[in-house]
Amino acid sequence: MSENKYGALFTPLTVGDLTLKNRIVMAPMTRQFSPAGVPGDDVAAYYRRRAEGGAGLIVTEGTGIEDNAALDSTAIPVMYGEAALAGWKRVVDEVHAAGGRIFPQLWHQGVLRDARKSARPDVPGRRPSGLWGPVGHHSLPQDYIDSVIAPTRPMTEEEIADVVAAYARAAKNAISVGFDGIALHGGHGYLIDSFFWHETNRRTDRYGGGLKQRAEFGAELVRAIRREIGPHKPIMFRFSQHKQQDYYARLGQTPEELGVILNALADAGVDILDASIRGFDTPAFEGSDLNLAGWAKKLTGKLSSTVGGIGLNNRLEEMFAGGETKSFDNLGRVLERFGDREFDLILVGRGMLGDPAWSDRVRANAPLAPFDRSALARLT
Repeated sequence: MSENKYGALFTPLTVGDLTLKNRIVMAPMTRQFSPAGVPGDDVAAYYRRRAEGGAGLIVTEGTGIEDNAALDSTAIPVMYGEAALAGWKRVVDEVHAAGGRIFPQLWHQGVLRDARKSARPDVPGRRPSGLWGPVGHHSLPQDYIDSVIAPTRPMTEEEIADVVAAYARAAKNAISVGFDGIALHGGHGYLIDSFFWHETNRRTDRYGGGLKQRAEFGAELVRAIRREIGPHKPIMFRFSQHKQQDYYARLGQTPEELGVILNALADAGVDILDASIRGFDTPAFEGSDLNLAGWAKKLTGKLSSTVGGIGLNNRLEEMFAGGETKSFDNLGRVLERFGDREFDLILVGRGMLGDPAWSDRVRANAPLAPFDRSALARLT
């Protein structure tokens, strides 16, 4: 076999008590194949195939914490209850048997939850200030926006404390069934991110005001999780500039502003900052070619990961807008940035969804498999 031109992506990485065999991560992707919140044998086999296919780390689909307003679908898995935890133990055991490593992504949909579709439509959503946010450039159905746009009451401090405790319990549950670390969804306008974003957080208590105050909710729940899982299990935190309410929204207008929030998270115990962007080679700020992951690493000194169209010819929103999606070898551009130490890990979503052996294919210098869009609708 010829020398692997992408060999740098197959170097190990140690974080906390975990060593990853390579730098390729299966990105979290909502699947909704877990009836009553319980992942079954089909879900376990789905994740095992990605471990067998060479992924260095798997981050699961978003997984609900124990709060009646966390999710809007009963087919999304949860991280509490005897049945769900037994299901997750099967998932973890299958992944480990295949030589893989796996984190659950803990998730609360917050302001974006569609109560009409949930098991508890009578339970109002959790919103820092009762605001859904301004409607900008988005791809959401109008009937959904009409149903959520009206202001509601803000979360009480007691409700905030309950949610923080629920995150900590979910993390403890995950480690108890064998997960190798914890991932948190703190981007895209969901609950944690809605505390960061000034358009959805107008609070005047310790959770609102300036950037440091708006970062407190996220930092507080990271500290709570760290207390439960100990000092050595890795914590990965997904953040984004863009929101589902507005793709052009910005968490920080400048690197310095972004750094206030990211350093609060880093100081609280985050090990890996998972920068969610729609194109991995998109500059985050004018005057620099660094992408969002590059800025996260530069601002905090923490490990960072990048995502967005790796191995494909378009971005996710372009695909959903009807654009033809094809496999596309842009790994040379990825490798240039990786070689410059801009980021430490790459997350592959759609490409690995269609081809469980995506990582091994790259390792073998083999052409990428044709993209199979039908994989979005099934567990392959």
